[in-house]
Amino acid sequence: MAASEVTGFGADRFSAAEVGALFAADCAAQANVPSANSVNIFDIMTMMVQRDSVYTPPVSLSRLSEIESALGAAIRGKAEVLRLSLACLLARGHLLIEDVPGVGKTTLAQALARSVHSSFHRLQFTSDMLPSDVLGVTIYNAHTQEFEFKQGPIFTNFLLADEINRATPKTQSALLEAMNELQVTIDGRSWPLAQPFMVIATQNPVEHHGTYPLPESQLDRFLMRIRIGYPNPAAEREIVRQSAVAGNESVRPVISGDELTALQDATAQVSVEESLIDYMLAIVERTRTHESVAMGVSPRGAQALYRATQALAAVEGRDYATPDDVKRLVVPVFAHRVVVNTRIAIAQRSAEVAEKILAEILTLVDVPL
Repeated sequence: MAASEVTGFGADRFSAAEVGALFAADCAAQANVPSANSVNIFDIMTMMVQRDSVYTPPVSLSRLSEIESALGAAIRGKAEVLRLSLACLLARGHLLIEDVPGVGKTTLAQALARSVHSSFHRLQFTSDMLPSDVLGVTIYNAHTQEFEFKQGPIFTNFLLADEINRATPKTQSALLEAMNELQVTIDGRSWPLAQPFMVIATQNPVEHHGTYPLPESQLDRFLMRIRIGYPNPAAEREIVRQSAVAGNESVRPVISGDELTALQDATAQVSVEESLIDYMLAIVERTRTHESVAMGVSPRGAQALYRATQALAAVEGRDYATPDDVKRLVVPVFAHRVVVNTRIAIAQRSAEVAEKILAEILTLVDVPL
């Protein structure tokens, strides 16, 4: 049997090393000579089949379609936005939704949080809000004569930070430790947060009055930044016909918090080929050397793209990632991490320039076959 004749179940999954080992074992068996590693051909084939079964998505992944249907009842005509939001959830990331008022930013955030049976807090950010309004405060109890810590809204599974860029930078920074380390430190004591934990933030474009742009360190904590955009005429007709209350109340919990954690663990097992990782790193390197970019994507951004690629593949019902997954995610994962040169961003919004640069970079990097 020649190495090129390896066909049948799972043949497209065999690596070059496995095909070589299988070929060597087969030749040794025909010649009645022990192979170098003394592995029987049937043992090799059994090992390959078992490896395929490891990466088979669990039955619970089918529940993702139920979540997507529930979200679709609240947000009409935005299938790609819903899938990216689900991918962010499965990748254990935080989601930033930026768009003009009235297109459904808060509705999407509420629907995503309500699709999971877990705790949920909404926090409306304003310019006079303090960090203690987010984290909590230590007060003196006159009855026990001791100081007690009263937990703030951040102690939840899903935190909706509505209009996050209305708050001052001091209050915005209260979320940094929680988003990165899943804990908060108050008065020298660290308090762990519940699992799963996700921050879903909405913000208006920076050109609007009364906004404080999020610093780069804060933006880097968000796995994705997405825009909803205006609906198409057919979807907008449905939105007009349905009441706002019915749209929000139509979303019911589909899975529990423990089931979500299991889904997130399963997502981390999605297979990503080395050639695909090289493709991601080539894109990252291009952002660091592009003449119009002042600051490229950091290693944290590369990690984010890897996790998001695994999650999007799981949402699509696959146990392996493809180059198309990477292409779809480059803009939502990288656009808010790239800092555009000031002279380039003067004529138009820097966010739009960043997206155009990333689209250009995708045309310059060779796609793995």
